[in-house]
Amino acid sequence: MDETLLRSLAPSVLGILGRRGADFTAAEDAVQDALVEAVRVWPEDRPRDPKGWLVTVAWRRFLDATRADTARRRREGRLDEEPAPGPTSTVDDTLQLYFLCAHPSLTPSSAVALTLRAVGGLTTRQIAQAYLVPEATMAQRISRAKRTISGVRFDRPGDVAMVLRVLYLVFNEGYSGDIDLAAEAIRLTRQLAAAIDHPEVAGLLALMLLHHARRAARTAPDGSLVPLAEQDRGRWDTRTIAEGIGILQSALARDRLGEYQAQAAIAALHADALTAEETDWVQIVEWYDELVRLTDSPVVRLNRAVAVGEAHGPCAGLTELAALDASLPRHTAVAAYLHERDGDPATAARLYAEAARTAPTLAERDHLTRQAARLHTRLTG
Repeated sequence: MDETLLRSLAPSVLGILGRRGADFTAAEDAVQDALVEAVRVWPEDRPRDPKGWLVTVAWRRFLDATRADTARRRREGRLDEEPAPGPTSTVDDTLQLYFLCAHPSLTPSSAVALTLRAVGGLTTRQIAQAYLVPEATMAQRISRAKRTISGVRFDRPGDVAMVLRVLYLVFNEGYSGDIDLAAEAIRLTRQLAAAIDHPEVAGLLALMLLHHARRAARTAPDGSLVPLAEQDRGRWDTRTIAEGIGILQSALARDRLGEYQAQAAIAALHADALTAEETDWVQIVEWYDELVRLTDSPVVRLNRAVAVGEAHGPCAGLTELAALDASLPRHTAVAAYLHERDGDPATAARLYAEAARTAPTLAERDHLTRQAARLHTRLTG
């Protein structure tokens, strides 16, 4: 396999798809899928026209993805802008598709990646960012998952834990603002909660509702991010908060704690504070301790460092941060925030600027750039 040839052909194939009307992100994703397929097929059956083969496969992948996205948007178009409280009356096959894609023949990571790509409507790049792996690695993982289940009878649905993980990631992507999937994730989780008596299903639904309740306050009129401490809490949806807290309390009363219930408890503590200053950070740290015990996630440990900095002072937060891998996403942004709170604006300004260069979204990059500029003006003014 001549990988140099593949790399040289990719820009040309991408350009052809663009001239055919494909938007850049979708076209790039389709070309990546075609390259992965070429790595699998060409060693045994090399085409006479490699470029033509790649264009054909990439175009088919683009059309498949477009049809899937159109179907998903049609479903979302039937929803109100905000998810209605209480059990849903909407019935479709989307949730069943989530279970079928979480097939027992797949590893959990492959099943989640495949479902996010095939049913959730996320691009390979977005899924890779959620898993903290390179895009090419995720493309290969999805391709292997497709090969594994090709020809398999979909008569053995996956388990609830895997489907919850997919719904959680879909909601997070929607909540980030890249694509509006939050309401769809809430709708499907409501369906699941109505069908299954499971405390972690309830915990995930509570978590989604508590985050979604703050959505209107998360951005300014110009689209810029508004940090939690600076949000206008009068814009939070108190009805949705009350529903989320009620669902969470019922789940916690069953004494079968899981990661989604713990995350929802943290969100509830933020929602319960009338002002940022009244936030019970000590209790939030305790819930993060539970989350670390349940998940041992480096991202959870990073968020815990912020909470420790709020509860016990920025020096304590920096100490916790020093024990973590500096390559973690948003590690530099957290370091900047804690250094500013620790009275070191020069270091904070430098770190904010550094974090902006690797920010995962445009909104975050602009926010971090403004933070750096604000401190630079204070230092030089």
